[in-house]
Amino acid sequence: MDLSSQQALPVTPQQAWDALNDIELLRRSIPGCESITATGEDSFDVLVAAAIGPVKAKFKGKLRLLDVVAPTSYTMQFDGQGGAAGFGKGTAKVSLSPIAEGGTMLDYAVHAQVGGKIAQVGSRLVDMAAQKMAGEFFENFRKVLEEKYPPAVEAVEAAPPAAAPAAVAAPGFFARLWAALRRLFGGGN
Repeated sequence: MDLSSQQALPVTPQQAWDALNDIELLRRSIPGCESITATGEDSFDVLVAAAIGPVKAKFKGKLRLLDVVAPTSYTMQFDGQGGAAGFGKGTAKVSLSPIAEGGTMLDYAVHAQVGGKIAQVGSRLVDMAAQKMAGEFFENFRKVLEEKYPPAVEAVEAAPPAAAPAAVAAPGFFARLWAALRRLFGGGN
């Protein structure tokens, strides 16, 4: 199975790199991820519950980061075992580059092999499940990025309007109100 795509991220390349190397942030972003545990420098154990077509299983896996060129790229090597459901193993090349309008472009290319019951489901279902998981990952990843790095533009737009115009309008309102009350109740000067 081969899968590649690009995703625009609303953060700087350094922030994207930091997020991609933040275990807790990744755990919250990976669909079905129950745990990620560092086992050494650039090595991790991962536990993920996944469904591929009718096959559902918990996959225990090993993940290693290779060819690390901080903060622009690395290759992930993964090997996951799902018991009777089968296995998945392969590599994913990830690279980050700045976007002219601001933000970061994340490019990835995955090459994976599956076996066992997963392989029996058919390559089309496996490809669809992989695309769905990638879509859910990036949707979750964007949300946690926006929580961690709120956009400065939105903060400016959300600022309340200045109080000065309201203070200028207030005397006119009260003067009209007072005049209406005098007319209504027949009050004099």
